[in-house]
Amino acid sequence: MKLLIFWDIYWRIWRKAFAKEIGELREKYSPDFVIVNVDNATSGKWITWKHALFFENLWVDLMTSWDHFFDNLKDLKDYLSKEDSKLIRPANLYDKNFIWSGYKILQKNWKKLLVIHILDEIFMPHKVNNPFLVAKEIIEKFENKVDWVIIDFHKEVSSSIYGLAYFLENKASFIFGTHTHIQSNDDMIFNFWTWIINDVWMVGPLYSVIWAKYNSVKDRFLTWINKWKIEQSLEKDYVVSWVFVEIEDWKTKNIEKIRKIGKLD
Repeated sequence: MKLLIFWDIYWRIWRKAFAKEIGELREKYSPDFVIVNVDNATSGKWITWKHALFFENLWVDLMTSWDHFFDNLKDLKDYLSKEDSKLIRPANLYDKNFIWSGYKILQKNWKKLLVIHILDEIFMPHKVNNPFLVAKEIIEKFENKVDWVIIDFHKEVSSSIYGLAYFLENKASFIFGTHTHIQSNDDMIFNFWTWIINDVWMVGPLYSVIWAKYNSVKDRFLTWINKWKIEQSLEKDYVVSWVFVEIEDWKTKNIEKIRKIGKLD
């Protein structure tokens, strides 16, 4: 089973960058599934229905979110409630009134992939249930019913993902971290065949402070006073970062992390 994973496809320009690159990447890697994070895909906020359909039309198999889940929730309630919705929310949100799923089973050639999306508790803005216990509960629910398990773990501290990997020893094939916006160099396969990487990085502006114009955030660094509204960098130089993973018989066999720089017309 082959996966292409993209995290944080940012704003309109970088939706275009993703659309420009994905065809060539599909041809090169022949993935079974393409998974993207869309938390900032609509003007730096969580995705709208319109943009969810944009990614569907690019044959994206699943979209994850994270701590911006509530930004456009009113617009997305009906989409989330669709049986064939390709969008999942964090599984361990504290509010039990959320009926929308925090996990999804993708199926191809009679094989089933369980994708779980969770938020960490440390330094994150929302109250959540323990991500370790929630992930374990979901995995046990589908024990012997799926062929692979992968987890999008949205966290601030690097230690969390190592702890989760050891806690779920032999129960997950692949755990990837998101949120810190820098593709990490700690990708590894544990001796129990679970693969981890602390961060996949993003699809966004190459010359920016994460995604913002420097002058719009300068005073945050120099004075701690937020004098100006953060402005999106509109540079057409972009960076597309992703990871490619191959899983066989539950075990991760191969991983490849890629960073490509390009320019829009």
